[in-house]
Amino acid sequence: MTIANQSQLRTTYREPNERAYQKVLGRLDKHCRDFIAMSPLCIISSFGADGLADTSPRGDPPGFVATPDDRTLLIPDRPGNNQVDSLQNVIANPQVGLLFLVPGMNETLRVSGGAEILTDEELLTPLSVNGRPPLSILRVTVEEAFLHCGRALIRSRLWDPDAQIDRSSYPTYGQVLADQIKGADAGEIDASEDEANRERLY
Repeated sequence: MTIANQSQLRTTYREPNERAYQKVLGRLDKHCRDFIAMSPLCIISSFGADGLADTSPRGDPPGFVATPDDRTLLIPDRPGNNQVDSLQNVIANPQVGLLFLVPGMNETLRVSGGAEILTDEELLTPLSVNGRPPLSILRVTVEEAFLHCGRALIRSRLWDPDAQIDRSSYPTYGQVLADQIKGADAGEIDASEDEANRERLY
């Protein structure tokens, strides 16, 4: 059966307990800000003008996302492939969803709100790494924030060293792209990526 409405959905899933509603905040409290300060990875979800959803990771040393106040996040955008999917989406639709992860913690922090892209030097400079400022900043005005339980990460064994794969069991980035792009050279792509990862992270 295809579930097509709320009443059908609730025949499969019981109503959440009151705590599930009560934990949703309209701002960042001390615990949210501490979590973000420990997080080296943020996943950004956004929507384009065509309605297609996109999800993109942002990673840096822990605390790379600044929280100047309890309603504001500043997310630096570093050099990449210049496809800027998330940023283009924000121009079309400013609503974003964020998921923060902390290595070793099974709980995650979920934040949603409206975003805008800024390039003001006084905002970029404090978020520099190795003396290099980000190209831009995504400023998110928090509308909702809450801690998500750890069951998904427990099930996935994400932080369990014994669950890590042998990397050779999956093709390299270059090998995948060479299969997907006519005329692409796997060796050249992998060499270019290795060089970028060494020299152009920031």
